[in-house]
Amino acid sequence: MKIDKPYKIKSISEYYRLLGVGKPQHPLIGLINHEDIQNYADEKLKNKTYDFFTISRKINYTGTMKYGQHYYDFQEGAMVFHGPNQVIVSELAEDVNLQGWTMLIHPDFIRTSPLAAKITKFGFFSYMANEALHLSDKEATTIEEVMDTIRKEYSSTIDIYSQDILISQIELLLNYCSRFYNRQFITRKAVNNELLIKFEKLVNDYFEGDNLSLKGVPSVQYFSSQLNMSANYLSDMLRNLTGQSTQQHIQDKLIEKAKQLLTTTNMTISEIAYELGFEYSQSFSKLFKAKTKLSPSEFRQSFN
Repeated sequence: MKIDKPYKIKSISEYYRLLGVGKPQHPLIGLINHEDIQNYADEKLKNKTYDFFTISRKINYTGTMKYGQHYYDFQEGAMVFHGPNQVIVSELAEDVNLQGWTMLIHPDFIRTSPLAAKITKFGFFSYMANEALHLSDKEATTIEEVMDTIRKEYSSTIDIYSQDILISQIELLLNYCSRFYNRQFITRKAVNNELLIKFEKLVNDYFEGDNLSLKGVPSVQYFSSQLNMSANYLSDMLRNLTGQSTQQHIQDKLIEKAKQLLTTTNMTISEIAYELGFEYSQSFSKLFKAKTKLSPSEFRQSFN
């Protein structure tokens, strides 16, 4: 089956043209009112990537919106985030009614600010559509108050303070979104606990079979795909529930398995490393010591 290559939208101005919403007031940052969109049926918009960040609030959508193979209801309002080079497959039905807004931020706009390094740590920029942020009424009011400040500054005459003020407000917006996502993890705790149980079973099943020696150490992406969620959402959810990321859970399981082999078998360190899916025994020894403060040999000797 042929998979179409996603269309790369390289500039904010180009995205404005594709949507039929005129021109942005700044080449590196844009604000789009969804009700102003004249064209959303262009084939280029159905399978795309951006060279910039997007933050969208989808409010009171009627009709259907499809991301990948799934339809999503945004009637109650939700925030969706995308980062540069993330492939987005979406489709709007002919009867859709759009409300809300989208802010576009080119990396060059924040390049020389502290936010440039910090923005990559906001994991929600790579969440999937079903992992959108659903705001309470109070949270929505907070978001809109920040956006009102951004809109006013965006529409004002540019001076030497404009960029700094906009960046500070964008960072404030993102920090609020992090807080509200943390709340969402808590309010969805029952659902997330079920996912935690499924994740732990997947990990146990992988480590109990021959997968380690045949396929190697499992990746975060492996488990997230098995659970039909993005890697970042899985790690953020686990961190909220357990205090540890997906990678830390995998490593802890590896160390647990290693301790078992070191204390119950006569296998050499190299043999154990191979059994655990490591290509080089040095890599295994380095991880083991980082986690236990002892080398594998020292740990084994402590039981003799």
